[in-house]
Amino acid sequence: LPPFIIMTGHGNETIAVKMMKLGAIDYLVKDSVFLDLLPSVVEQAVNNIEIQQRLAVVEKEKAALQEQLNQAQKMEAIGTLAGGIAHDFNNILTAILGYTEMALEYIPESNPAHDMLPKVIEASLRARDLVKQILDFSRKSAMTRIPIQIHLLIKEAIKLLRASIPTTIEIKQSIHADCGYILADPTQVHQVLMNLCTNASQAMEDGGVLQVTLDCVTLSTEDLINENELGPGHYVRLTVSDTGTGIDPVTLGRIFEPYFTTKGVGKGSGMGLAVVHGVVKRHEGMVRVESALRQGTTFSVFFPQVDKEFEQETRTAAETLSFRGNERLLVVDDDPVIVHMLQKNFTDLGYQVVTETDSLAALERFRGQPDAFDLVITDQTMPKMTGEQLAMALLAIRPKLPVVLCTGFSTKIDDRRAAEIGIKAFIMKPFINNDLAEVARKLLDPQPAEKQPLTPANK
Repeated sequence: LPPFIIMTGHGNETIAVKMMKLGAIDYLVKDSVFLDLLPSVVEQAVNNIEIQQRLAVVEKEKAALQEQLNQAQKMEAIGTLAGGIAHDFNNILTAILGYTEMALEYIPESNPAHDMLPKVIEASLRARDLVKQILDFSRKSAMTRIPIQIHLLIKEAIKLLRASIPTTIEIKQSIHADCGYILADPTQVHQVLMNLCTNASQAMEDGGVLQVTLDCVTLSTEDLINENELGPGHYVRLTVSDTGTGIDPVTLGRIFEPYFTTKGVGKGSGMGLAVVHGVVKRHEGMVRVESALRQGTTFSVFFPQVDKEFEQETRTAAETLSFRGNERLLVVDDDPVIVHMLQKNFTDLGYQVVTETDSLAALERFRGQPDAFDLVITDQTMPKMTGEQLAMALLAIRPKLPVVLCTGFSTKIDDRRAAEIGIKAFIMKPFINNDLAEVARKLLDPQPAEKQPLTPANK
């Protein structure tokens, strides 16, 4: 019922109580002062209604903020878990990838195992990407944001999609090339599109239409209700629509929860949309979803548009490098399996390799012969002395010593911090053996003075 005031000629208290229980705001008896009281009673009733409405809005906003807090706490919990396992897990993957690569070189193509080992590498790389997705979602991975023209990235990604999406699904695109620039990590934006399109294709098992649209929009304050971290302005909107099964309202409220999935066993990890949500939030954007059962689903991702247009850096393809050499390397890692793998790989490439599983022992060895090594490769997370501390001690002895720092995961150091203390290359585990060999070769080969220091690998 709408708010109402009871007016009666009877002064019966029982009737008054009954009416108030039914929802009456006030109760007036038509007596000699009735007309005098009526205006003030109506005014007070209107004020009470306005207060109740404001309280309702406050409660709604409080509930929304509580939901945001709950989501943030979930992300922090998963981030702590992900960070805890990432280092050890990536170390394991490094060994699996490295030894499998070397095994491929020793096994002749006529051996049936030769065709199986690439599958091991493929699975290991998928595992690496999964760890990175978890770290991306939990905001624990390094992110390099640069000005990009997103339409170029989207067009390239759609080409790759065609090979992985069933031919029963038609892919349509409407990509506006005049959307300007966004400040983003290209790899993560690519991941957002791939995850959304994969999710859409899984909703159309019997075929359908996948529509990808990129355009520019201007959002007002009214458009950003409940988006407290965003401000009005120009945004680039990426829309992915499907003609699939749609999502019911209850499920719709949970789709961004980590590990939540309605798919059968083996068909989904429940991380795809959670990663999308985490990446977009890190880019100061937002995701909106519209869906109904049997009417398909539309995901709209909004990235803030960069006002200033940046000139994109153009790069030529690097010449093919030979990774072989005969220089002297010092390899330091507390994991004997990885030490053995790196020693074997670099020895096969012609290098003279000395290894240590103790960082303090490595430092003492170097102090005894500071000119005996041309390059040092060290892990970051080690007992007694971290890779960062070891690098600083080595560089104090030989300031121009090339040092490569490897890590599976660290909150202590990133590529910027590494560059600040003089480390020439910062590499995330797990890595392909040839990637590390290429980094080593580039550092050992004379470089023109105008060339910049080597950028981080496998980030």
